[in-house]
Amino acid sequence: MGGREASVMTSSVVPCEPVDSLRDPGHVCALRDAGDTAVNLSCYEECKSTAEWLLAQMEVRPLLGIVCGSGLGGLAEMLKDQVVFRYEDIPNFPQSTVRGHAGRLVFGTLKGKPCVCMQGRFHLYEGYPVQKTTLPMRIFKLLGVEMVILTNAAGGLNEDYKECDSCRYVTVILSSRFGVRFPCMSDAYDRDLRQLAQDVGEELGYKDFLREGVYCVLGGPSYETIAECRMLHRLGADAAVMDYNSEEKANHEEVLQTGKQRAEQLEELVSTMVARIEHNNNS
Repeated sequence: MGGREASVMTSSVVPCEPVDSLRDPGHVCALRDAGDTAVNLSCYEECKSTAEWLLAQMEVRPLLGIVCGSGLGGLAEMLKDQVVFRYEDIPNFPQSTVRGHAGRLVFGTLKGKPCVCMQGRFHLYEGYPVQKTTLPMRIFKLLGVEMVILTNAAGGLNEDYKECDSCRYVTVILSSRFGVRFPCMSDAYDRDLRQLAQDVGEELGYKDFLREGVYCVLGGPSYETIAECRMLHRLGADAAVMDYNSEEKANHEEVLQTGKQRAEQLEELVSTMVARIEHNNNS
């Protein structure tokens, strides 16, 4: 991977927040590493403390991270030799409040590779500031994670998309400690990993519902009106989510049900990708 941390999302991807987003009134920011890298020392030390607490209780550092979306917590059950931590027991860690998010950090191996799996993510509409919703990704980096696979339920805006279709988007996170101050987003999506997802999907017979498109992230928690959906589609968006999470034009029960309908295929897609990531991407 050449020192880069990659991130794969099924059905979406979001790069690690620029370090500027860590700034908060009353906190002190300082320039570090003499390379346009601004780090909020308070946040960094908080993440470092949490990472050290977790590492002290494990023998193996995870290389891959998996984030489970609504109704997709079964991804974590694929891990072998599990070590499980409840969010409430982890120092400095936020709590999941949305149904379908178990609120557990699961360590183990998948296809022989050390992984960490989040059963539940955090959202701005739950009242968390950005530095808290993105805190797990920063902790992942300090744990040694090089690649993250993110999953979620998304609301389709593209009329060609059908319920239960899956999208794949891939990006690369360039970082020194937490990241460069102003990351270039002109080539954010990793072509090799996108191609890997495409190849694996076709081999597994998922070509008919594996999509690639433009992702729109909204704050929630209310769903969009029909007029807003039309606007987003005209702007070029193919799918929409709330803080990288579920955004169905339906109620949350239907979001969970949709996740269950594709859970088995998604688990197979993710596990097959994990098995090939090192070989295909030299990570």
